[in-house]
Amino acid sequence: MAECCCEQNSTDKLKIEGDMAGDPIWCSRCGCNLNLDEISLSAELKEELSEWMVNYGSWIDWDTDKLVPNGITLEAEHNKQGMKLAEKAKKGLTGKYKIKFSPSTSARMYAGFDRI
Repeated sequence: MAECCCEQNSTDKLKIEGDMAGDPIWCSRCGCNLNLDEISLSAELKEELSEWMVNYGSWIDWDTDKLVPNGITLEAEHNKQGMKLAEKAKKGLTGKYKIKFSPSTSARMYAGFDRI
């Protein structure tokens, strides 16, 4: 099991979620960011997950703190890719971890859809 901040110091429930920093693997119970190198995934999938994580937030212009043109579409594509990576991780970790995907919703927040 992966080391985390839970009472047991380990978890078998993971989520794949993008963020501005850290690795794309999190404990589903306590929210602790886990070290990707400590998860028994293939080197290829770890690289794919890392590249996916680097692209997190590309739908936001951080200098102006505004959504870029087509930002909602960019985020949707990022989520689609993340879901595919989560499915690959599920197959690679069957029997070891339960994995879920947590999609980004920041573009909708920037566009004001969360207020509707």
